[in-house]
Amino acid sequence: MVQKGATNFPGLENLATSVILLNAAQQVVYANPSAEVLFAVSSTKIAKCHISEVFLNCEILGQAIENAINTNSPFREHEFAISTVRNHTAMVTCAVTPVDVHDAALLLEFQQMDQQLRIAKEERMLIQQQANSELLRNLAHEIRNPLGGLRGAAQLLEHELPQPNLREYTQVIIKEADRLQSLMDRLLVPHRVPKYEPTNIHEVLERVRSLLLAESPNNIQVKRDYDTSLPELIGDREKLIQAVLNIARNAVQAMQSQANDNATITMRTRSEGQVTLSRKRYRVAIKLEIIDNGPGIPANIMDKIFYPLVTGHDGGSGLGLSLAQTFITQHHGMIDCNSKPGNTCFTIILPVESSVIKNAMIEQ
Repeated sequence: MVQKGATNFPGLENLATSVILLNAAQQVVYANPSAEVLFAVSSTKIAKCHISEVFLNCEILGQAIENAINTNSPFREHEFAISTVRNHTAMVTCAVTPVDVHDAALLLEFQQMDQQLRIAKEERMLIQQQANSELLRNLAHEIRNPLGGLRGAAQLLEHELPQPNLREYTQVIIKEADRLQSLMDRLLVPHRVPKYEPTNIHEVLERVRSLLLAESPNNIQVKRDYDTSLPELIGDREKLIQAVLNIARNAVQAMQSQANDNATITMRTRSEGQVTLSRKRYRVAIKLEIIDNGPGIPANIMDKIFYPLVTGHDGGSGLGLSLAQTFITQHHGMIDCNSKPGNTCFTIILPVESSVIKNAMIEQ
C-alpha cells in the first residue's frame, strides 16, 4: 500500500500489476515499471499528459474514470481493448480507485488478460506436476522391491539350468529388469535436493551442445545465438543441463524421424525485464529458447507434452519433458512450447534473483 505523502511511490515499483496515478485534472503523475512494459511507454514521456493523450479513443476507460469520480468509490471495467498513442494495443481489465496520495487523486490498475490466463495456466501445470510427481514416486517405490526379487530369481534360475542355451531366456528377464530399474531411478531423480550455486547459463548450453554433437555428429547442426552480457543466475547446474538436454534430445529424435538434410537446433538467450512468474515480479530474468526445424509436435498431444509417460516417439519413455518441467520449476522458472511443422520453440524463463533460492544456497 502506498503511504500518503510518499513522493516516489516506492510501494508500487515492484507490483506485477500495471499502475498509473492521475491528479485531479486527470494528468499522469506516475506509472510503475509494469505499466511501462505493458503499454510500451516511458513514465517520463507520459508525465503530465492527460489520460486521453496516452490512451486514444478509449471511451470505456473514460467512462470508468467518470464513474469512480462521481461515486467516489472504486469502479472496475472488465475485458476491453486499449490502445496507446504509439498504437500499442492490449486486452485488459481496469480498476479505477479514488485516492489521496501526494499529488494523485485516481489510481488506475490494469491487468493484462493474456497474462492472467498464463498465470492460471502456470498454476494448473504446477498442481498437475506435483500430483504426477507424487504418483510416479510412489509407483517407483512400489515397483523397485518386486523388481529386485524378479531379477534375483532369474539369476538363481540361470545357475540351475541344465542346458547353457536356455540361459538366453533368463538373460532377457535380467536385462529387462535392469531396464525397468533404470526407468525407476529416473522417476526418482527429481526428488534429489538441488545444489544451488552461481551458474552461467551459457556454460550450461555449451555442455548440452557438446553432448548433442557427440551423440549425433554427422546429421545435426547446433547453432548459438547468445546474449553474452547476461548475468549469472543462482541454480543447480546439473539439473539445468539435464532440463535443456531433455528438450534438445526430443528435438533430435523428432528430426531423425524424417528425412531432413538441414536438421538444425538453435539455442538463443536474451534478457527479460519485469517478468511475472507464479504471481511474483522479477526485475530481471533470462529467456532461453530451444528451436528446431523438425516436423513439429502432434496436435493430439500438444496440451499434454509435459505429462509423464506421454510421448510422440516410438520407444520413448515420456519422461524427458516432465523432468525438464520439474527442474525448471525448482528454479522458480517456467517452460512453455509453441510448435508447427518446421518450427518448434521451447521457451524457458529463469529469474536471475530469487530470495528463496538464495536462502537455500546459504543453508547448504
